[in-house]
Amino acid sequence: MSDRVARAWWLAALLAVFVLVVDQVVKEVIAHHIVLGEQVDVLGPLKLTLTHNEGVAFGLASGSGVGLILVTVIALGVVLWLFSRDPARPGMWVATGLLAGGALGNLLDRLRHGHVTDFIELPHWPPFNLADCAITCGVVILLVIYVREAERAERDS
Repeated sequence: MSDRVARAWWLAALLAVFVLVVDQVVKEVIAHHIVLGEQVDVLGPLKLTLTHNEGVAFGLASGSGVGLILVTVIALGVVLWLFSRDPARPGMWVATGLLAGGALGNLLDRLRHGHVTDFIELPHWPPFNLADCAITCGVVILLVIYVREAERAERDS
């Protein structure tokens, strides 16, 4: 394994652990300071509201249990497989670290509590958490990487 590849794996792992730890610590702080359903005004339209989400990201597809845990594990496997194909590709370690850390944060919630703790609330959007933010950013970065690569391949052909 080359130094660049090893470095990419380490960076992705460190970012995933960082996202996981920050997500879990913030969820614990919120759960100990806000009552379920309580709304706390933060800034402008941003509110903190403790909710328990039994669905997937942003409260979609309600239901919990083994099915959602299995989907999460499969999604993590796909992300790691994509990463393993070319870990040194610019930006891949960031996308992978964010996706893996966010997925693991929500998976840990499901395994420990049977639901995901959500607390960030914006108007006209279901409550979400930092893990959901990391997952969303990771997906966006992954899409940008693949779109740029496709554009380059098209230009070069």
